[in-house]
Amino acid sequence: MIPALLGALLEGLPDAVWLVSPDDLSILAVNAAAMQLLGMTREALVGRPVTELTPAPEDIYFWDDVAAGRIDQISSETRIPRGDGSSLQVERRVSLLPLGNGEKIYVVGLRDLTPLRHVEDRLELVLAEMQATLESTVDGILACSLEGIVTVCNRRFAELWSLPEDLLIEHNDQALFAHMGASVVNYAAYRRRMDHIITTPMYQGTDILLLNGGRVLERVTRPQISQGRAIGRVYSFRDITERIESEAQLQLAGKVFESSLDAIFIADTQHFLVAVNPGCERLSRCGEDVLLGQSAADLFKDGDGSPLFDRIQRGWQRDGHWDGEALHQRGDGSTCVVHLSWVALRDVHGQVTQSIGFFKDLTEKKASHQRIEQLAYTDVLTGLPNRLNLSQRVDFALRLADRDGGEFAVLFLDLDRFKNINDSLGHLFGDRVLVEVSKRMQACLRQVDTLCRLGGDEFVMYLHQADAEGAKMVAQRVLESLEQPFRLDDVDFSVGCSIGVAMFPADGRTLDDMIKSADTAMNRVKERGRGNFRFYQPQMNVELLSRMKMEHSMRQAMDAGRFRLHYQPQVCLETGNVLGVEALIRWFDPELGSVPPGRFIPLAEESGYIVTIGTWVLNEAVRQAAEWQQQGYARTVSVNVSALQFQQPDFVDRVALVLRTSGLDPTLLELELTESILVQDADEALARLQALAALGVILSIDDFGTGYSSLAYLKKFPIHKLKIDRSFIRGLPADESDQAIVSAIIQMGRALKLTVIAEGVETMAQRDVLQHLHCDQYQGFLCSPGVPSDELENVIDLAIGRLAEPC
Repeated sequence: MIPALLGALLEGLPDAVWLVSPDDLSILAVNAAAMQLLGMTREALVGRPVTELTPAPEDIYFWDDVAAGRIDQISSETRIPRGDGSSLQVERRVSLLPLGNGEKIYVVGLRDLTPLRHVEDRLELVLAEMQATLESTVDGILACSLEGIVTVCNRRFAELWSLPEDLLIEHNDQALFAHMGASVVNYAAYRRRMDHIITTPMYQGTDILLLNGGRVLERVTRPQISQGRAIGRVYSFRDITERIESEAQLQLAGKVFESSLDAIFIADTQHFLVAVNPGCERLSRCGEDVLLGQSAADLFKDGDGSPLFDRIQRGWQRDGHWDGEALHQRGDGSTCVVHLSWVALRDVHGQVTQSIGFFKDLTEKKASHQRIEQLAYTDVLTGLPNRLNLSQRVDFALRLADRDGGEFAVLFLDLDRFKNINDSLGHLFGDRVLVEVSKRMQACLRQVDTLCRLGGDEFVMYLHQADAEGAKMVAQRVLESLEQPFRLDDVDFSVGCSIGVAMFPADGRTLDDMIKSADTAMNRVKERGRGNFRFYQPQMNVELLSRMKMEHSMRQAMDAGRFRLHYQPQVCLETGNVLGVEALIRWFDPELGSVPPGRFIPLAEESGYIVTIGTWVLNEAVRQAAEWQQQGYARTVSVNVSALQFQQPDFVDRVALVLRTSGLDPTLLELELTESILVQDADEALARLQALAALGVILSIDDFGTGYSSLAYLKKFPIHKLKIDRSFIRGLPADESDQAIVSAIIQMGRALKLTVIAEGVETMAQRDVLQHLHCDQYQGFLCSPGVPSDELENVIDLAIGRLAEPC
């Protein structure tokens, strides 16, 4: 039974609708639109199986899926019979409609597709007629969207532009437009006009295009308009070559060439000028009355001054045009270099009837090229030769030396502490200093020598046919010259430099090898105090390679987990209790063996890898301390922090994060800082130390007394602990000076309420002196060297049992 409300809704629907039983797929009800669509009465439809009205095999499968409940809603097209024996193509939508009380019903909506098919057929017919019209026109047609996507073009367009067949098949728009650009004589003017058209959607106009083969096309551009706005463009192209040839020459010149910025002329069959544009008058420095009637061939010569027209005619025979650079003879007797494009126009028999020439002044372009070449070979700041210039000169010297067995020298010079000048007086002042320095260096050389600026404050000297003694003399002259005071803007200052010397052929057989050798020698000077010179020695490379290998192995060791932490006890002198431990990094390499920290830590600091190592040490030490805390050992772990690690912007955040994630009591972490950290940037250091102290971390000064020891920073900074350097402990108890220094440090620490610990304690006598001086703690081999964490408890027990008094 169909509810009354559903029946009323069914009759009100404009589309044809059936209600179908989900049990046997019989039609339960239809509306008037369905009866009208099928030309059947309600009685003829109601009760009838729906499969009878859609008997196609695919429809049987469709209703099988519906009956099986595999789908609740579907849309498809099918054909259904009408009462008069005809059939209709309809769109069918089936939906499952719940009625309540668990009952359901299928709603089948039908829409007649016949009107849509008629529209589609009509549209197809219109498109066919349009295509036929397009192909029958005498003009070439190209239509495209505003984005440059080609929508249609005809065969005439392909003929006019001589399109290869593959471009028509591939539909490659980019290649099509590239072909058109390559086909015109004056590409620059063509490109400018196209840019204007592209950026002006409503543009409509006409212009003339000259093709390389001599064909002249008239292009008409119109926008495609839809609903009052441009949606694309239509270009029509007409071949007007013969029309132009038949028009008067002056009219042609005025129509085609008058507005061009380039110089343009037209010559007759005898190559006499019959028309020129204003641009030609300006560039030639002659009026139209003087130019007309002259031989166009006399206006241009080859670069060496010889006649050019024979070459131009050969170009006409080969390509239909000639293009290249030429010397233009001006009316005032001067000459200038121009870029000339000269096209021959031929009749149907292939005879030249006219020729059109385009030329532009290259004077500024040549000057720009000359400037670019100068910039390519010289240093902008100092005007000295640059690396490229130097390499060309040295390449010549290398060939000469190889042939004659000669020698020469290469010096690598680096200014000492030049960064201080930039930082204090500014980079502009620093640039002026570099100019003055380069002048002094240049004055130390002969004309056959070369001074090159590599960049920054680095220079290279090439000393032509110089032996070792000559190189030594030049290096000394440079050092002596730079030792003389400089004065700029009432500022007096000094500039020093370090010099490395490489000799050919002993120290390299290429410029790169010699610069590398000289640079290595210069770096050795830097390492040993600066302000001197040094000759390269092969051993330097061995040491450099050794350092490179160690740095590489060090980075691999971190990835491979070859670093370990050992822990050295820190002992209370009063009670003998172990209050804490210092985390000491150890590295055993499969090839290098056990690598002492004194070898790889300086290298890590120099390369910046100390930040990575320091982060690993901090994480590992805190992890171990947290493990001891969980086992009931309240043992402070001391971690060394490098200056570079401390200066990282996120250092405090890293410490806070590792404490938070590990659960370690912050008072069980001690950070050991060197005195140099505190004096490099006092304000920034104070802010970071206060932030660390706020976390609850203990802060100590490592190697106290060896650096910038100052009561000022001890008072200013939140320091908790001082560690006396082992160099002062080593002489105890015999060395009275060491004892006095240790005593003073202890007394100062006690006065400032700081804990004092001595490191490097190896004998009972040293311990006794420290105890007598009221030192708080000590560490050293007397108690134990650094040991792995799993051996620490046993080591402490053995040490206590070994010493007569508590250790």
